[in-house]
Amino acid sequence: MWISSDEIFETVRMIELEHLDVRTVTLGVSLLDCAGSTDINRVAEKVYDKIARVAGNLKQVVEEVSADFGIPIINKRLSVTPCAYVGSATDASDYTPLARALDRVAEVAGVDYLGGFSALVHKGNKRCDDVLMNSIPSALAATTRVCSSVNVASTRAGINMDAIERMGRTIHEVAWGSADRGGINCSRLVVFSNVPEDNPFMAGAMHGIGEAEACINVGVSGPGVVRAALARLGLECDLGEVAETIKRTSFKITRTGELVGREVSRRLGVKFGIVDLSLAPTPARGDSVAEILESMGLERAGTHGSTAALALLNDAVKKGGSMASSYVGGLSGAFIPVSEDAAMVEAAAVGALSIDKLEAMTAVCSVGLDMVAVPGDTPPETIAAIIADEMAIGVINSKTTGVRLIPVPNRKAGERVEFGGLLGEVIVMPVNRFSSVPFVRRRGRIPAPIQSLTN
Repeated sequence: MWISSDEIFETVRMIELEHLDVRTVTLGVSLLDCAGSTDINRVAEKVYDKIARVAGNLKQVVEEVSADFGIPIINKRLSVTPCAYVGSATDASDYTPLARALDRVAEVAGVDYLGGFSALVHKGNKRCDDVLMNSIPSALAATTRVCSSVNVASTRAGINMDAIERMGRTIHEVAWGSADRGGINCSRLVVFSNVPEDNPFMAGAMHGIGEAEACINVGVSGPGVVRAALARLGLECDLGEVAETIKRTSFKITRTGELVGREVSRRLGVKFGIVDLSLAPTPARGDSVAEILESMGLERAGTHGSTAALALLNDAVKKGGSMASSYVGGLSGAFIPVSEDAAMVEAAAVGALSIDKLEAMTAVCSVGLDMVAVPGDTPPETIAAIIADEMAIGVINSKTTGVRLIPVPNRKAGERVEFGGLLGEVIVMPVNRFSSVPFVRRRGRIPAPIQSLTN
């Protein structure tokens, strides 16, 4: 394929000046063949051995590809079969030994996070699901790299309010279990509706039952590239031209991601899965989804018009990505994690952005309420009700939604909390002061919507 010098210089500019990177290369590994023993410690040994064998040279290969192509690859990660399945044959009442084994092998493999300490309970719980959900607080306390997720709703099944009520209490417990660090363990726990099997991004990555034995999924980011393209476009053009510019830029970003993913797959000898084109921000200035919205003409992200601007962005990103690759998957679109986006943090600080406005914006973006801090004394039932609202958006709109809330112990609304690194800092956001307790305590299952009847 012939590449012009202009295209080469454009890619160099995007990397050097506009924060273009491959955010993550995630190797998914099936652990189904590690299940079967009744001894959780034996299962943990088999899990460790298999991941060490399959992922032993992941870090080296990714770094070699990054150097050969001159493209920054920020994170190397692993995802595994939901661990509720992996531990299902054991007689264990606690899967923390399995989480510890995952944490050890993640360290040996040189990855920053490993996703898949997960359960799928959108229509009901099995014994293994109960054990895993009960194990989440101790598992996250005993590890630093393991990420956990629970799928509590789907368009086909409805919303499992029993599981949501339970996750409200679990998130509260996880936060207070890491109170000395601002409840940071909650950053490794997400609650989903319509969870995708091939998501390479944390904390929700898992290797689904329908996936290959092992495969590479790539998460490409580039909000800085999109923001810069819109800055060059100026404010004189109409919104149709804005959408076209974003679409063309997303096409280029996606091609970069697929190039990296296919080469890593080839060198590892595993299948190539998907490119997840999600505009995931970082705390660095200029690498912000909120700044993209503001470049369209909004004074602050969160003001009136923000939902429409985000819908335009998300749709254009998907269109550009789908033209660039036949294997776009995962979440793909625009993320709005508050703590990881410096302009989002400032919007929250000046009152432009609230939880209610974020909830509206999640109806049109890739995921949901992500890295949102609330006061530490927020009742578990209120946390559950926030989750339920977000799950309803996902179920009714047949899309993935997620909730990654951080109740910050001993902090009140308006206070800042520094997490550091890619997690950035947060503004503790106020929650509605009126109670949802009787509603949450009804439990049961909210039935699937009529649009689930598609056969």
